[in-house]
Amino acid sequence: MAASCRVVTSISDIPTGIPVHLELASMTNRELMSSIVHQVFPAVTSLGLNEQELLFLTQSASGPHSSLASWNGVPDVGMVSDILFWILKEHGRSKSRASDLTRIHFHTLVYHILATVDGHWANQLAAVAAGARVAGTQACATETIDTSRVSLRAPQEFMTSHSEAGSRIVLNPNKPIVEWHREGISFYFTPVLVCKDPIRTVGLGDAISAEGLFYSEVHSHY
Repeated sequence: MAASCRVVTSISDIPTGIPVHLELASMTNRELMSSIVHQVFPAVTSLGLNEQELLFLTQSASGPHSSLASWNGVPDVGMVSDILFWILKEHGRSKSRASDLTRIHFHTLVYHILATVDGHWANQLAAVAAGARVAGTQACATETIDTSRVSLRAPQEFMTSHSEAGSRIVLNPNKPIVEWHREGISFYFTPVLVCKDPIRTVGLGDAISAEGLFYSEVHSHY
């Protein structure tokens, strides 16, 4: 059966019961970002964003590590994890909060993290891997990963949190996707095979999130 599309001009136009994914874009207005966090996030099911958007978000809404002016090279995994945890704990779905937000797909050049509220999503290991794969193939404009044209630049070890006593993770090349849990939220980390000489980067974040959603299973709470 052919898929149907419906163009809407605001979230309020979307019929109830339909999961909604929001892909953030770069912005410089902190008041606008703060209003999005408090007014829009509760109305969406899933969120996609990169490292600049994540840092600006926490700065605008006074979240964890908001005093950080900029990332020093590769975004610290523990800091990223703390901010994702805070978003879902403070603005995501819970028994006491009427919010639909239960999933965040974070993507930076060398690694991706999917964070989900437990009980709402399945197949997230495959989803985060699929997003990383499309990052390598689309950037290099190839159908499959060409190992001669990509490199592994992800941190070989990292802490899962800096706000609490996190675990130290050492990447296993034979099992590169790592999963950990924190107070009802699950995290799925994957390194990315980075294209050495990228050809096609426009819309890469959208492609990563779309591929991750394609492999995701959402439970029918909506």
